[in-house]
Amino acid sequence: MLLTVNNLSVSFGGVHALHLDHFSLGEKELRVIIGPNGAGKSTFLDIICGKTKADSGEVIFKGKPVLGKSEVQIAELGIGRKFQKPSVFPELTVYDNLLLAVKTKKDIFSTLFFKVSPAIAERIHDVAARLQLNTVIYKQAGALSHGQKQWLEIAIVMLQDPTLMLIDEPAAGMSDEETEKTGALLLELANTHSIIVIEHDMKFVEQIANHLVTVLVRGKRLMEGTFEEVKNDQRVIDCYLGRTNAQLETL
Repeated sequence: MLLTVNNLSVSFGGVHALHLDHFSLGEKELRVIIGPNGAGKSTFLDIICGKTKADSGEVIFKGKPVLGKSEVQIAELGIGRKFQKPSVFPELTVYDNLLLAVKTKKDIFSTLFFKVSPAIAERIHDVAARLQLNTVIYKQAGALSHGQKQWLEIAIVMLQDPTLMLIDEPAAGMSDEETEKTGALLLELANTHSIIVIEHDMKFVEQIANHLVTVLVRGKRLMEGTFEEVKNDQRVIDCYLGRTNAQLETL
């Protein structure tokens, strides 16, 4: 397994935000995590990437323990994170945002004498094309649509050469067309990366859930299964969706 999590727990102000008994992810697997607000989904990703410190448990990535390492150290291991809200530099062009994300030495000497090599420029353009940003690559990032900003964030993560991509609610605020394109993009990326996606949009989940879906409720794992198994599980309907199966069919 690429990622293994056991007995992972964290509390805020005495309230258990997450108590995950077990979670595992394989190579080039796309896993969707769903659950109501406050279920611990984003907290889980925060712990994996080092943003939040766990109280107990273990996270093993490529055979190495992750807990206790800094965000930079975890990124260097090969874990990249895209947060829910895009955090691009709006005054810079798409190209310059991507250039800043390229994985290079970041010491003072290397930064002062850095030059864009043909190989770096080609990689930036390749990633931009893969994320459907090639037509706006010299446009200011602040002028992009919401969906394009989300794709730019994913492109930025890709340029860090991660093995595992953590993607938080990529379809939030997108049009139907952008959502469909994003789903196709993530499925294509899953051919070369392992990906964990947090999402609320069940139609989008159905599009991308080609393996298992994990359901979190109140910080604990309620169940794992295929989209159809999750969709028809009465516990999920009661705890998360709050709808009948007939209503679910309309999603």
